[in-house]
Amino acid sequence: MAEENRHIVFVCSKGTLDMAYPALIMGWAALGNGIDVTIFFTFWGMDLITEKRIDHLEIAPVANTSMKMGMMGVPGNLGIPNLMGALPGMTAFATGMMKKKIAEVEAPPVREYLQMLVDGGANLYACKMSVDMMGLKKEDFVEGVQDVITAADFMDKTEGAQIIFI
Repeated sequence: MAEENRHIVFVCSKGTLDMAYPALIMGWAALGNGIDVTIFFTFWGMDLITEKRIDHLEIAPVANTSMKMGMMGVPGNLGIPNLMGALPGMTAFATGMMKKKIAEVEAPPVREYLQMLVDGGANLYACKMSVDMMGLKKEDFVEGVQDVITAADFMDKTEGAQIIFI
């Protein structure tokens, strides 16, 4: 009897730059270890696969209590991201700094990372309810998204998989 391959699923529900990379990095690592990978994009996570949004992802410092300003190039750990984040231009500043940090570690941009995953055999799906709610169509997504599926179809396709919600 042939042994079935491990299967891991990432559910991407957020569309910010900082929330894109966990699934991309772990998915790439899983593929490299021979693990089957599926990524399901729902709600704002669909920004990661929407052609008009993928190259314009941002990181918002407002309400991001984990963001330490020292990490973003401001001296020290000011510990006041909500106050600083409310200032005009802070989202653009934080996004620019995050993109710089991503480039420094030589991580590919989100679009390129997704293509690497697809080329490596990962399965990408969009959530039908979210697609319908947002007035999107399959044609709105980047190349490599296999289909728009319901939550029930998602459950069928990923039975027995380890599921990580991001």
